[in-house]
Amino acid sequence: MEICFLGVGEACDGSQPNTSLLLKTVPQETAGRILLDCGFSVPHQYFALAPGPEELEILWISHFHGDHFFGTPLLLLWFWEMGRQKPLHIVGPPGVETIIKQAIELAYPNLLPRLGFSLLFLGIEPEKKAKIGDTVWQAAYNEHAQPCLSLRIELHDKAIFYSGDGRPTPMTQELADGCDIIIHEAYGFEDTTPGHGSIGSCLTFACNAGVTLLALVHMQRDIRLQSKTAIKGLADKYAEIEILLPENGSRIVL
Repeated sequence: MEICFLGVGEACDGSQPNTSLLLKTVPQETAGRILLDCGFSVPHQYFALAPGPEELEILWISHFHGDHFFGTPLLLLWFWEMGRQKPLHIVGPPGVETIIKQAIELAYPNLLPRLGFSLLFLGIEPEKKAKIGDTVWQAAYNEHAQPCLSLRIELHDKAIFYSGDGRPTPMTQELADGCDIIIHEAYGFEDTTPGHGSIGSCLTFACNAGVTLLALVHMQRDIRLQSKTAIKGLADKYAEIEILLPENGSRIVL
């Protein structure tokens, strides 16, 4: 499984695109792609990879804040212009179908009837497993201002955890147990911003989950500039964890 970071920024970061991950689950270049979150700036990052219109199979929306789903109408418009025919799975919290359709109609009225391909919506029930193709999906709520689902995706013998936005909860802690990588929002140094994670809480979270690879994303834009120094200071305490600070375009192969 390959993870490509299309962006790692928070909503107001002018130098890093919105946090979004593109997963490639099969060796072929033209299949098996899953997009995790699609904020304002994400479609242009996706288009820059020059994919064909049929390659994306599943879109995941963690929650309904603009920097995580407002790019969806533009993504679908591009698919329509490119002549996509294959159905697209859109997976997210309960209510995902209603909210996504409202966003599409607001952005591009009358696009839905002309789309030319089906949208297959699935609202994930927290802590219940769902199988889509070869992947197994499971989600749990974290602590955020807008209800937000953290996600575990399993493919064969690999598992990734993606937090979306928010602080860890006992449910997300259980969900992350034994994953190959945790990709977690770390908005601040410490838990001082309500509904957001921190570098410190993410390290504790990974340690408790028994996970040795941790990628920190969605940092507050000013704190991101200072984060490398802060992480160096924690390196000895968490020597068993490899801490990554991915940037736009970074790739990880599991």
